[in-house]
Amino acid sequence: MTARLNIFLFLFSALPFFTHAQTIEMLTRGQAVSIRGLCPVNDNVIWVSGSKGTVGRSLDGGKTWQWMNVKGFEQTDFRDIEAFNANTAIIMGIAEPAYILKTTDGGANWKVVFADSTKGMFLDAMDFYDNKHGIVVGDPIDSKFYIAKTDNGGNTWAKTPFIMQSKAATGEGCFASSGSNIFYFRNKDFLFVSGGIVSRVHDDAGGRSLPIIQGKESTGANSIAVRTDGPRVSNTFYIAGGDFANDKDTTLNCVFTHDGGHTWLHPTTPPHGYRSSIIYISGKKLLTCGTSGVDLSTDSGLTWRLISENGFHVCRKAKKGKAVFLAGSNGRIAKLVL
Repeated sequence: MTARLNIFLFLFSALPFFTHAQTIEMLTRGQAVSIRGLCPVNDNVIWVSGSKGTVGRSLDGGKTWQWMNVKGFEQTDFRDIEAFNANTAIIMGIAEPAYILKTTDGGANWKVVFADSTKGMFLDAMDFYDNKHGIVVGDPIDSKFYIAKTDNGGNTWAKTPFIMQSKAATGEGCFASSGSNIFYFRNKDFLFVSGGIVSRVHDDAGGRSLPIIQGKESTGANSIAVRTDGPRVSNTFYIAGGDFANDKDTTLNCVFTHDGGHTWLHPTTPPHGYRSSIIYISGKKLLTCGTSGVDLSTDSGLTWRLISENGFHVCRKAKKGKAVFLAGSNGRIAKLVL
């Protein structure tokens, strides 16, 4: 009887661990492509984009994939993608010239909706708050970060007037690591984060210093996540980054704020290395990933637990749904199992 009781007590005490275990389920790998663009429209429709002009689409939650190379752009690195449904998506090609293309027929045909061959042109990320209104951020040109917006679903883009653009410090830029260093609010405000010699958070009024690792070209903020319980307006946001040249270094790689950036907090247990993407899931849950692994927080970013040593560039939650997906090098695409 005592032995049975001990076994029962062990299983009962271990139940929370097994009940709350989180794992990463690999969906596909082996493609000779680095994926940094990821957009789950819902739990079934997922779009990805990456190097060598590659775009992928799944209509069954990642079980099967349709892969395509955009004709005429086979050498373009599409670092970000925004999708609205199974047929309509926008991809961002980063540099010299920078391109934005759109499809309305599931990727069978793509139309160039933006092109800029300005010397030094380098797009980093884009974000939409609905199916019409979007924003794109690029590295500084003449010490000004490049900002352009669309209000017609990406069919046309208008550069923000020069006087409104945030001025960059010497050695400051953005990282095109996951398409997630900018957030567009429904009231048309926006935030983006920078890195390098200087790392700051910017809005249309300018930049504010971040208490995150900086000082080298490989350091700084890579990604911003805003708490979105209800409307896309919040004073709580989370920023992840680090040093991609030393991707297991945990020094000042994550900060968060509950008052719109007036004060900043650091995790008591930070993510386990450089992290290029961070997302808010729900409640107190957040996920962050980078080349050295994946971390989960269940206490609003205060402590982080390593749940996988597999490297990923980007993580995203479905726009309409609960599924969370990740993507990275060698065509790796995975799903978070909560």
